[in-house]
Amino acid sequence: MLRLTDLRLPLDHPPEALAEAIAARLGAPPLAFHIARRGYDARARGRVVLTYTVDVEVADPAAHPGLRPTPDTSYRPVAAAPPGLRHRPIVIGTGPCGLFAALILAESGFRPLILDRGKAVRERTKDTWGLWRQGVLNPESNVQFGEGGAGTFSDGKLWSQVKDPLHHGRKVLTEFVQAGAPEEILFVSKPHIGTFRLVQMVESMRAKIEALGGEYRFGCRVDDIEIVDGAVQAVVLHTGERIAADHVVLAIGHSARDTFAMLHARGVEMVAKPFSIGVRIEHPQSLIDRARFGTAAGHPILGAADYRLVHHASNGRSVYSFCMCPGGTVVAAASEPGRLVTNGMSQYSRNERNANAGIVVGVEPERDYPGGPLAGIAFQRHWEEAAFAAGGGTWAAPAQRVEDFLAERPSTHLGEVLPSYRPGVTPTDLARCLPEFAVVAIREALRAFDKDIPGFALGDAVMTGVETRTSSPLRITRGDDGQSVNTRGLFPAGEGAGYAGGIMSAAIDGIRTAEALARVVTGLPAAPARGRERDAGLIYG
Repeated sequence: MLRLTDLRLPLDHPPEALAEAIAARLGAPPLAFHIARRGYDARARGRVVLTYTVDVEVADPAAHPGLRPTPDTSYRPVAAAPPGLRHRPIVIGTGPCGLFAALILAESGFRPLILDRGKAVRERTKDTWGLWRQGVLNPESNVQFGEGGAGTFSDGKLWSQVKDPLHHGRKVLTEFVQAGAPEEILFVSKPHIGTFRLVQMVESMRAKIEALGGEYRFGCRVDDIEIVDGAVQAVVLHTGERIAADHVVLAIGHSARDTFAMLHARGVEMVAKPFSIGVRIEHPQSLIDRARFGTAAGHPILGAADYRLVHHASNGRSVYSFCMCPGGTVVAAASEPGRLVTNGMSQYSRNERNANAGIVVGVEPERDYPGGPLAGIAFQRHWEEAAFAAGGGTWAAPAQRVEDFLAERPSTHLGEVLPSYRPGVTPTDLARCLPEFAVVAIREALRAFDKDIPGFALGDAVMTGVETRTSSPLRITRGDDGQSVNTRGLFPAGEGAGYAGGIMSAAIDGIRTAEALARVVTGLPAAPARGRERDAGLIYG
């Protein structure tokens, strides 16, 4: 088949218009075609057009020398497990990275053992609602910890900026569809799933991994990793149980702070890396729809509008929107007592009244938190504690109207935009729980963003703090073979290790890590170096 790109049609085109456009481009009707990608161009507000990439079957491909063949996106394992493997590989963590690392290992015959400190996804969901509805935090089962990882309670976005020459992303999407995701995620330009569907999908994928010989164990926090002569020997659980291991995939997520401290104490090489801090901002979704789509706002094909904004402030800081959730809610994402964290979440329908996004400012190790690999965690904790105190110490979050924030005065009441955060908010001054450089930069950015999206600096728009878990504050360094640079058999992966940002990039890194492990075990050469693509996808989540 051949690939046609940039077919542009009106938003309300009739069904036959796409076939007609393909025939016009080819000079004759194709034998068959299917849609590879459908997006939209909304740069001219009120004149939104749909853009298509299609794969076509033609009688004589040689008659179309200007068209590229459709790429082969099928997945092929790099190696099968050898017979007589001494120990099963262990995967620590069941977020997107650990999930796909376990899947690839299981499909390759390695029968992985999968450990998670939290609970299975449905039990975990009850604990998460316990914080949102009753103000009760379970430190081992919450938005950050448990089956599915932090991405389970998010918008379920399935796109990233990661370079993917081997089409591992297609493997991710295909597995998600088989697990119950809507088939449209295979071709829409900005696919998403939503929390409720993610719960069912995670369970389905667990069943598949178990059927292939994988074994799950929940409520198993890894408190130590035995390292002898620079190589992994075993993992030790919080119960004291020792599990011998030669190969361990470390897919622990960006909030496993106690695990980071343990690894640092064991001498595993890691370095501080940049991350970001800020707030969640909420606007009426209708305001964002009108600003982005004009008269086309509300069209069912377009759905709820999103945005992506960046501003380089005069104090040298970059401010950007992070993990934008159309028609969603702001959620409590804490994992430690006395430390308050926010995040955003949407369901598949995206039909809640507010749009929300993180508005965050870049934080740099040398400039903002010198002191070694764990200094970023201390920085995060300081501001999370300040937010907890500013909210009143009851899991209510500090909040402020945009008008008050720009006027440098505390909020004493809320306006027409009602915050969605549960268990509630306390009107206050967000400058109490953000570093001064972030406050100054965000104030400047809000006025700049108002020029891109009229109404962004709406006086009654509400900001809720704080957003600190944008990405891991450290990177566990690894070589081209996927292993820790100073600990053989340890494979740092995903967001927690500093190599991903968001569901898709984490899942892709899980696949790559499983392949790296298979190569090491079977003696195959390491895959070619991937250059700087390890840093892609970290900015926008």
